[in-house]
Amino acid sequence: MASTLSPKVKELIAKARIVRFDGWQAQFAEDAIARLQSADEQRIYLDDAALETMPGATIARYFRDRANTIVDTARAQVLTQFPGITEPGGGLYPAIRAEACWRDFWHFLRCVTYGIAAQRIDYTSDPGLAYMEQLYRELQVPLDAMVYGVRSLKTASKQQLDRLEVTFDDGQIDPYFDRLIQALDQFEPVV
Repeated sequence: MASTLSPKVKELIAKARIVRFDGWQAQFAEDAIARLQSADEQRIYLDDAALETMPGATIARYFRDRANTIVDTARAQVLTQFPGITEPGGGLYPAIRAEACWRDFWHFLRCVTYGIAAQRIDYTSDPGLAYMEQLYRELQVPLDAMVYGVRSLKTASKQQLDRLEVTFDDGQIDPYFDRLIQALDQFEPVV
């Protein structure tokens, strides 16, 4: 797919970074922030070493360790809610488009876990999200399905904790997902 992307799309992908770490210096040591930044640059979940310094490590670890299951559940919910979206004429057709969106779900969950781990509801980057909006417009990504997908990630994440009988309250999870949902909900729809 990378070879078929326009230079503009490639530039937007590089700039569409959801997470920001500005202002976290008062809460975290320089090495902790460096680990967060490194994980984000590599687009990976935080490892155990990075999580051990984070106040919300337990839930973030559960989500990290079950990311594929959570994403699969959210994908199934999107496919049920938007039948035909991956068929010819659908917003996630051909298959390469659908795979890119499922990968975005995985990255959305990854970014949410950074916020949860750090207990920073302000984990999102307004400039990065503005570039993501431009990217989604350029690629004509079906925003309604993506927002529904992030809501489904939130639901699936909480279901995983329930299945594991992990004690949590909505305040430990909802604000982090809601921050991203609200940001995506503000994106200008493709016309």
